[in-house]
Amino acid sequence: MRSILVTGGAGFIGANFVHFLIAETAVQVINLDKLTYAGNLDTLAPLRGNGRHVFIEGDIGDRDLVRRLLRDYRVDAVVNFAAESHVDRSIEGPAAFIETNVVGTFNLLDCARAYWAGLGVAGKAGFRFLQVSTDEVYGSLGPTGSFTETTPYAPNSPYAASKAAADHLVRAWHHTYDLPVLTTNCSNNYGPYQFPEKLIPLVILKALRGERLPIYGDGSNVRDWLYVTDHCRAIWQVLEAGRPGEVYGVGGASERTNLQVVTTLCELLDELLPHSPYRPHGQLKEFVADRPGHDRRYAIDAHKLRSELGWKPQEHFESGLRRTLVWYLEHQIWCERVMDGSYRGERLGFPP
Repeated sequence: MRSILVTGGAGFIGANFVHFLIAETAVQVINLDKLTYAGNLDTLAPLRGNGRHVFIEGDIGDRDLVRRLLRDYRVDAVVNFAAESHVDRSIEGPAAFIETNVVGTFNLLDCARAYWAGLGVAGKAGFRFLQVSTDEVYGSLGPTGSFTETTPYAPNSPYAASKAAADHLVRAWHHTYDLPVLTTNCSNNYGPYQFPEKLIPLVILKALRGERLPIYGDGSNVRDWLYVTDHCRAIWQVLEAGRPGEVYGVGGASERTNLQVVTTLCELLDELLPHSPYRPHGQLKEFVADRPGHDRRYAIDAHKLRSELGWKPQEHFESGLRRTLVWYLEHQIWCERVMDGSYRGERLGFPP
C-alpha cells in the first residue's frame, strides 16, 4: 500500500484532502499537524478508527520527527499543506509565517531529500514532493488577464512573501538536487471545515447571530473561487500524473467581487432560513476600512492542468456556495468547538 505524508492535514484544505484520500483512494495517510488555532481534531473525527489514517501531532520544523515518519512509514509522497495562511494575521504577526512557511518548508524539503536519496531505483523514481501554494504569490492583477504558471512572483503581503519563498526553495531543491517536486498554485478555496476567520464562514456565522457583515473597502476586490473538493481532486491528479519540476495553476473560473460573494450568501440565507429574525440578511452588510496592501484582483488560468491532466472543476460558484452554507448550517457544533476563545470573529489585519 502506498503511503503519503500529508502535513497540515488537520487544517481546512489539508483535512479535506485527507478525507478525499481515504474516501477515493487506497493509500495510507500519515497526517502530521501542529494543531495551531486553525488545525482541529474535530475535523478528523469521522476518521477515528480508520486503519489507513495515522495522525501525529507535531511540527514540520522538528527534523527528528520528520525523518522518523518518512523512514518508519516508508513514505512514497509528501504533500505539504502546513502553513500559516491568513493574510490579516500575517500583517499583525509575520514572524510565525516566516518560521512555518519558510523555515518549516526548508526543513521538510531537506529531510525529504535525504530520505529520497537513500531509496532504491524504483523508490526514487516514484517519490514525489508536492508543495501546495497560492495565487497570492503573484501579486495583484489589473481588470483583465489571469495568472499562469510563468507569471513572475510579486508578493504583496507577509503571507504571500512567505509562500513565495517556500515555492522558490521547492524549485531550487529540484534543480539543485533533482528532488522530484511538484507545485500547485490555487485560487481562493471555500467549503466545509474552513476556519471562521475567512470571508465565507465568517459571514455565515455572523449572519446567523444577526451581527454586521464586514466588507473591506468598497467590496470590489475580486477573487477566483475554487470549491475545496475540486482543489483536492486537482492535487491528486497532479500527484499521480504531473511532471516533476512543473507548476500547475488550479482555479475555479469563478471570479466574484467580495460584495457579490456576501450578497449571494445573504440571498441563500434568506432562502434557507425563511423564519430568521434577521431577514433580509442583506441589511446586515457593512463596509469597513480596507486592510493594508489589499490586492485588487486574483484569477488563475488552469489551462495547463485541464489540457495535460484532464482536470476541471465539478462545482460552479453558486452550487458550491450552497453546499458550503448547508454544511455550516448542519455543523454549528463544529463551529462552536473550533471557536475556542482565541478568535471570536473580531477584525484582524491592522499592524501593531
